[in-house]
Amino acid sequence: MKIAFFTLGCKVNQYESQEMICRLKSKGYIVVDTKEEADIYVVNSCTVTAESSRKTRQSLRKFRNEHPDAVIVLTGCYTQAFSEETSAFEEADIVLGNKTNCLLEEKLEEFFSEKQRCVHIEAHKKDDGYKGGIITDFEGHTRAFVKIQDGCNRYCTYCIIPKARGFSRSKPVEDIKKEVDLLAKEGYREIVFVGINLSSYGMDTGLNICDALQTAQDTKGIERIRLGSLEPDHITDAVIERLATMDKFCPQFHLSLQSGCNKTLRRMNRHYTKEEYLTLCQKLKATFSDVSLTTDIIAGFPGETEEDFNESVEFAKQSGFMKVHIFPFSAREGTPAAKYPDRVSNAEKAQRCALLQKECDRIRDEFLSRYIGKTVDVLFETPKGNIQSGYTANYIHTCVESDTPLIGQIKKVKLTRADGDTCFGELV
Repeated sequence: MKIAFFTLGCKVNQYESQEMICRLKSKGYIVVDTKEEADIYVVNSCTVTAESSRKTRQSLRKFRNEHPDAVIVLTGCYTQAFSEETSAFEEADIVLGNKTNCLLEEKLEEFFSEKQRCVHIEAHKKDDGYKGGIITDFEGHTRAFVKIQDGCNRYCTYCIIPKARGFSRSKPVEDIKKEVDLLAKEGYREIVFVGINLSSYGMDTGLNICDALQTAQDTKGIERIRLGSLEPDHITDAVIERLATMDKFCPQFHLSLQSGCNKTLRRMNRHYTKEEYLTLCQKLKATFSDVSLTTDIIAGFPGETEEDFNESVEFAKQSGFMKVHIFPFSAREGTPAAKYPDRVSNAEKAQRCALLQKECDRIRDEFLSRYIGKTVDVLFETPKGNIQSGYTANYIHTCVESDTPLIGQIKKVKLTRADGDTCFGELV
C-alpha cells in the first residue's frame, strides 16, 4: 500500500514524519512523494501561527479534492491544540494528535477493516514521559535530525505550543546514543539535535543538553554536531565551557530573541533581559572562533510602540546576527496575548517587518563580507544541476559549480562573493 507524507512546520515535525515513515516501511508500506498517486495521504500539521493553520486546512482540502478515493490522515500540532475544531474537518478520514501519531498504523488497519471515520486525540498530562521511537534514516536529507526533547514549560504569552506539545520531557540518553549510532552507520556525517524547547533537555532527568551532544561526539563516523533553536537563559557558562571541548560541535547558535525591548520581553513572559542576551552573545563570540548567531524577532506585538520597535532594531544591530527570521505578531486563540489591548495594525506590522528585514539584511551582508577570500569546509547537499550547495560549520549557505555530485561530502571551498543569504566559491 502506498502512503505519502506532507509535513508543515518545524524540524520536530519533520522528524516525527520520518518516525512514522520508518515504522510504516517496516510493516511493508511503500512511501511515495505527495505528487504521486497514493492510497493514503498524511498531513502533519503546524499551528504556531494563524498562517500555519490556514496552510494545513488548504493542504487538507487539496489532497481530498485531488484524491477523492484516498484515505486522508490529519495529525500534528494543529489537531492537538485545537482538537474540537480539527475533529470536525470532514476532509480527514483519520484525525490523530501528535501524542497519538504513534498509533497511525493501528488506526489505518481499523479504518480499512471497519470503514468508519476515526478521531483519536489524547490531552497531554503533566506526568507524561517522553514517547517516541528511533529512526534509522532521514530520507531526502544529508543532515539527520534527531529529536531529543518535547514539550515546553515556559508559557510565553503569545505561544500556543505548550498546549500543542505538553510539558517538557527528555529522551533517554541511551536511546539517543543508539539512534546516533544507527544514523552514523547509514552514512550520516552531521547530526542536528532538535526539540520543542531543546535547551531544556535533561532538566527533568538531572542531565543537560551537553549530555545528549556527547553521544554524537563519541560516535565514530559523525563529524558534525549542530543544535536547533535555543532559549538564551538556558545557555549557562558551564554549558558553554563544555561545548567548547567538543571538536565536532558546529559554532552556530540560534538564540530565540523575539524582541530587543525589555518592556516587550516582559509582556511576552520571556525569561531574560536584552542586556543578559547581549552578554551571552559576547561570551559566545569570545569562546568560539567563527561563531554565527541567528534568531527570531516578532514585530508588532500588542502594546509595542514605535519607540519599542526602534529599540529592537538597534539591538539587532548590536548583536551582529548572521540571519534573523522576522514574523509579524499572530494572535493565537487560547493565549494571553490574544486578549491584549493596543493591537498593532496589520499594515503597521508589515511596515515594521520590512524595515527590520532591511536592517537585518545589511547586518548579514557585513557578516558574510568578512568571509570572502577565506577557505571553509562545506558539507554538500542535494545538487541542482551542476550547482552544488551546502553549509559551513557555522551555517553559511555556500554554492559552487561542479559537474561531479558532491552530496554527503565535506569539501574545502574558497569563498569568492556573497549574494543575499548565499556565498559562492570555488572548490580547493
